[in-house]
Amino acid sequence: MTTLRIQVINPNTSLAMTQTIGEAARMVASSGTEILPVCPSHGVPSIEGHFDEAIGAMGVLEQVTLGERAGVDGHIIACFGDPGLLAARELATGPVVGIAEAAMHMATLVATRFSIVTTLPRTVIIAHHLLRQYGFEHHCQAVHSIDLPVLSLEDGTGFAQQKVRERCIQAKAQDNCGAIVLGCGGMANLARELSHELCIPVIDGVSAAVKMVEALLGLGLGTSKQGDLAKPNPKPLTGPYTIFNDPSVM
Repeated sequence: MTTLRIQVINPNTSLAMTQTIGEAARMVASSGTEILPVCPSHGVPSIEGHFDEAIGAMGVLEQVTLGERAGVDGHIIACFGDPGLLAARELATGPVVGIAEAAMHMATLVATRFSIVTTLPRTVIIAHHLLRQYGFEHHCQAVHSIDLPVLSLEDGTGFAQQKVRERCIQAKAQDNCGAIVLGCGGMANLARELSHELCIPVIDGVSAAVKMVEALLGLGLGTSKQGDLAKPNPKPLTGPYTIFNDPSVM
């Protein structure tokens, strides 16, 4: 049986979060799928705004480039802002799926209305931008914040995880939503327990993206190279961007 190799890219530099994301991906991956969790060596330790996303997007593109050279079959962008998603699709031959896009798609398949629980108040606004961009605005009942930074999910205290649980319970009661989307890659390991406790689907985008990439690859589908997702026009890049000069990728 052919092994699928899926690269799961954490766009921040947190090794602990990369491990959490990788474990969540492996929990749902098929037996013939190899999960390759990676993160950039340079960048920001967490992604919590537009500036962070711009920096993280360069790390995503670097890892996609390296993954394409290594012959991986597909890529997942494991940050709820989906930084660099369309640019990554230009570079990649196989599927590239962002965890926000994947989770929102999955939520609409199991419920008519869903709510999102994310980290900081500013990421609530970013989630609303994504809902409009992806066409899911009318499916989302509300977006809630635990009002804690992303890295609090990795501090070992369990406080952030408890806040996620409380917000999910609140969302179910107040929003009358049929499903909840977890709005941070660092929440990836909470979905199953919360689904069981709340008795509604609680969706982690990392897991959702793994199954989507597997499905696309199983159908023999990669990223279209026609139109705006065609390979980038070859041009010499300088400074830290020389990694993209390889003609086999560009």
